[in-house]
Amino acid sequence: MALHNLSYWEHQAFLHGSDVVIVGGGLVGLTAAIYTRQLRPTARVLVLERDVLPNGASTKNAGFACFGSISELLEQEGRGGTEALLAVVRARWDGLRRLRELLGDEPIRYQPEGGFELFRPEDKDIAATCQKHIAYYNELLAPLIEHTNIFRDASPRIASLGLAGTAVMLENTAEGSLDTGQMMQALLRKAWAAGVTVLHGCPVLGVEAAHGNVRVQLEGLELQAGQVLVATNAFSRELLPGLDVIPGRGQVLVTEPIPGLQLPGTFHYDKGYYYFRQVGERVLLGGGRNLDFQAEETTESGITPLVQQRLEQLLHEVILPGRRPRIDYRWSGVMGFGRELEPIIREVEPGLFVAVRCNGMGVAMGAGSGWQAAKLISK
Repeated sequence: MALHNLSYWEHQAFLHGSDVVIVGGGLVGLTAAIYTRQLRPTARVLVLERDVLPNGASTKNAGFACFGSISELLEQEGRGGTEALLAVVRARWDGLRRLRELLGDEPIRYQPEGGFELFRPEDKDIAATCQKHIAYYNELLAPLIEHTNIFRDASPRIASLGLAGTAVMLENTAEGSLDTGQMMQALLRKAWAAGVTVLHGCPVLGVEAAHGNVRVQLEGLELQAGQVLVATNAFSRELLPGLDVIPGRGQVLVTEPIPGLQLPGTFHYDKGYYYFRQVGERVLLGGGRNLDFQAEETTESGITPLVQQRLEQLLHEVILPGRRPRIDYRWSGVMGFGRELEPIIREVEPGLFVAVRCNGMGVAMGAGSGWQAAKLISK
């Protein structure tokens, strides 16, 4: 959108004299803006979002309020050690707590129904390893999560849920789900009520720190602010190429309404590469990046026959065995990954900050990342 035909009023009311400009109007950007206003009530805060709605993952995700299944925790502890694992789980849990406190459970339709990890018969070895670690992770995470029995074996419930192709099912009793669209609406209401200006359809072409200010380049217009926060997650390398952020596209589908559907909770399948849940009377199902990692390392939206066919196969053979409901919605969202588990939240140049790389757990990490970024900006 070219910004070359703006009135005096538009310049003065919306674009002039911003103390803080936040690039990216998703979960991290909006929470950072809200918290910045809490910490600095007189600051003029402007959020610029390039699309009509955030086109990364904030309005595209599955609504899982999760912090890690046992197989994920095992892998992450193996990569970074126990202290690193505890730090990232603490960040995820704190982020979920902050999000719920900021917006309230009812507006985001939070449901503490628990989460489930499913194991196929051919995954018997990793399933056995995870079962052996239930007591270990219950003890390790109890001080953080404030639950004494977070994980438990829920395999006897497999038959009652009607799931096929599943030999073992482990439950995380502390996880839940939320309505992604309602969450974003609540965030936007909260931001405007806090005095934040949020403008959509404003793609930022470049940012540059110079002479005590940061220049923000849009099409046909340049803004200046004392501080700028880039909160574009998977898209952050378009503005700051040196960041360790790799995009990962997640494809999703939603079925037609299925009367009598009973799938309470959130479900992870095949080491977490697939995930599904019930939304209303429909099944939401996503994942499949592991089928072609290279093809899905993209910021381009879109769906592919390879992934969509695998999702439908999983739907027909495992979730609703023998049934072929109509698919009413298909879309994709883009997440940001990197070599390290923790997000990147730092000042990269004087006055220029970043809060990116949620590693596929933006719902859990988003509000906490926004809070950390706001504190950094407000020093």
